[in-house]
Amino acid sequence: MNNKSQNKLPNTPKSDSKTDVTSKYRWHGWIVLIFGAALYVNTISHQFTQDDAIVIYDNMYTTKGVSGLKGLFTKDTFFGFFKEEGKAKLVSGGRYRPFTPAMFAVEYQLVGKSPWLGHLINILLYGFLCLMVYKLLISLICHKEDSESKRYLVFAAALIFAAHPLHTEAVANIKGRDEIMSMLGSIIALFAIIKYVDSKQTKYIILACISFFIAYLSKENTITFLAVIPLSLYYFRDMNAKEAIMKSAVLLLPTILFLMIRASVLGNDFGGTPMELMNNPYLKLVNGSYVPFDLGEKMATIMYTLGKYVQLLILPHPLTHDYYPRYIDIMHFSDLSVLISLGLYIIIAFLALKGLRTKHIIGFSCAYFIITLSIVSNIVFPIGTNMSERFMFMPSLGFAILVGYFMQQYIFEKFGKQMFYITLGVIISLYSIKTITRNFVWESDYTLFTTDVKTSTNSAKVLNAAGGALTTEAAKEKNETKKREMLSQAIEYLNQSILVHPTYKNAYLIMGNAHYYLKEYDKAAAAYERSLNIDPEFKDAQTNLAISLRDAGRQAGEVENNLEKSESLLTRSYQLSPNDSETLRLLGVVNGIKGNHLEAVKYFTKVVEAEPKNATGYLNLSNAYRNAGDTANADKYMKNALAIDPEVLEKQNQR
Repeated sequence: MNNKSQNKLPNTPKSDSKTDVTSKYRWHGWIVLIFGAALYVNTISHQFTQDDAIVIYDNMYTTKGVSGLKGLFTKDTFFGFFKEEGKAKLVSGGRYRPFTPAMFAVEYQLVGKSPWLGHLINILLYGFLCLMVYKLLISLICHKEDSESKRYLVFAAALIFAAHPLHTEAVANIKGRDEIMSMLGSIIALFAIIKYVDSKQTKYIILACISFFIAYLSKENTITFLAVIPLSLYYFRDMNAKEAIMKSAVLLLPTILFLMIRASVLGNDFGGTPMELMNNPYLKLVNGSYVPFDLGEKMATIMYTLGKYVQLLILPHPLTHDYYPRYIDIMHFSDLSVLISLGLYIIIAFLALKGLRTKHIIGFSCAYFIITLSIVSNIVFPIGTNMSERFMFMPSLGFAILVGYFMQQYIFEKFGKQMFYITLGVIISLYSIKTITRNFVWESDYTLFTTDVKTSTNSAKVLNAAGGALTTEAAKEKNETKKREMLSQAIEYLNQSILVHPTYKNAYLIMGNAHYYLKEYDKAAAAYERSLNIDPEFKDAQTNLAISLRDAGRQAGEVENNLEKSESLLTRSYQLSPNDSETLRLLGVVNGIKGNHLEAVKYFTKVVEAEPKNATGYLNLSNAYRNAGDTANADKYMKNALAIDPEVLEKQNQR
């Protein structure tokens, strides 16, 4: 045999090469994308819910379509809803998040007040975000060693992130797109910086800056990625801290640009700390007035909520959109749950700090979680509520990575791929079932509020919202028995809301509405007056009080035959709403019956002045003049009535 032929070996491909591994597991990315989007398909037919009114269908800029874009980019995000300077800063510091409202404006231009397109875009964006999470984790975790087990670590982490039920608030609620876009822009920026470090191609720097700027315009918590990005380079690209910071320093450009624009729109006045419970959960009622928590109460309550977040990450049940006071009660460091949470976060912080030395993935997961959680923790600055599930949207990735790591280390490596699939399947199935069923709750305000009030049983806000939803639906209900049951339940919720928050003016307003629909006008008026005692300038309460007094006056006259009471109530209504035609008519009728014909003339004259085309108004005025002995004016106004409606006398006789 020829020695040369003996020494010549055939060329065989390296089965574990990076190219082969990438090709072999490319389907993982497609599964993550399709799976993430598919989980929310059942939301396409849903209505607008919760805060969609603020940024979409009740926002004077969004509803203008593309012509409203200038207003969205030059005003506080809430200004288009409140339409008044000052009210937009009910939350400390105001909000400047014009990008997603701009998207909503374009969608409004295309389909009008229809939510299906908004839901569809949320679904597609979420699927794309899940794909980018997967691609980012591949570029980080599989960079040094692109092995099968690490591919499955990333696959598990991405699927757990996609399926997690805590994300329903961000995806099923159209307004939650600010969370999606903020995280998507941040993830793309980190991915682009990684690509730049690996390839030195300038296009990735440009992509990083653009996507990071869009993320900022979507939501301010993007700023936490100024720490996450260098941390990622430090962990996964063999850089020291200084090198990692320098490589990501280019992202200071979109950061500075955003902060300058934000300051020019909102100013540098952060508005102080609101002293209204629904905008500041760290208040307590002392001697009839709200005062701030002491430092121990505040920090203990915050620590409790931080522990609650971890519990919901592990076991996302029960879920609610509302964690307002007093769903979270006033806590103290003597409470066991607070001490457990404190101990848990000491461990998380220890692992994060230890990871800076070991560069272990556990340390990275913990550090990422703490960094992205910090801005919504109420420790850095007040966020206006105790907690919210959507605040876990960005931090939950740290949890998903951690779970993926433990599954790789203790299931895949020890028990093999089959057991890994079984375990992952169980977790994903449970999370997916919870996500899909939770989506149904977000179908409408009515389903959302009346469902979550059973979980947030001590939240003044959701008790108020459930009362409002029931009152609104009851007004449309044809079945009187069912209508009364709905209104009675609404009043019960509203009473509970007021017990939690005695100066909740909106709860009194809605309670007044519920009593009004029950035709309990005296109780309605009393509720509106309580609302006005809290805020004398509350326009809705003023308007509704006038209407309830008017109808109470009608009832007193027509049902009780008590003209004195009727006139008294109608006069009060007139003082509040002097241009209401029906109040004027009723006052004219009462005075006519009492024989005060000149007073009747005065009120009927005001009716026709307010409604010049009202034939019945002219007829009533004619009769008042005739009863007062002025036949000339009586004939004059009778002619006016007949000129408008020749059948007005016949119609009057039929009544």
